[in-house]
Amino acid sequence: GSNFVMSGGELGYTAEASGTVTQLTDKSTGVTLNKSAGQITLNNAALANITNVSFTLTNSTISAKDTIVLSVSSGATAGAYNCWISSKTTGSCVITIRNLSGGSLSEAFVINFAVIHVL
Repeated sequence: GSNFVMSGGELGYTAEASGTVTQLTDKSTGVTLNKSAGQITLNNAALANITNVSFTLTNSTISAKDTIVLSVSSGATAGAYNCWISSKTTGSCVITIRNLSGGSLSEAFVINFAVIHVL
């Protein structure tokens, strides 16, 4: 069976294809989630204004031709962060977050991700 479906005009992954993971030590701590979609809850360590931090998402579903989309989901000051994939290889990617709020923030916010697989 496929974990990617189109139903009622919506396109996406089934519940079985997604998962959650929480970052432990700080915002640079890597996480592992071997799912095509999911939510990453970041550690609440402080991130200074106009500062980047990066961490590795280890994920066995990622292949060299895939594209990964990200969004800040919840728990964050509105408009405070940018997030993007700063590098990718088979089996992992690096997610970078930048604080644009004007001050230091210590928020355990959530990032949603989905892997667009190229077959």
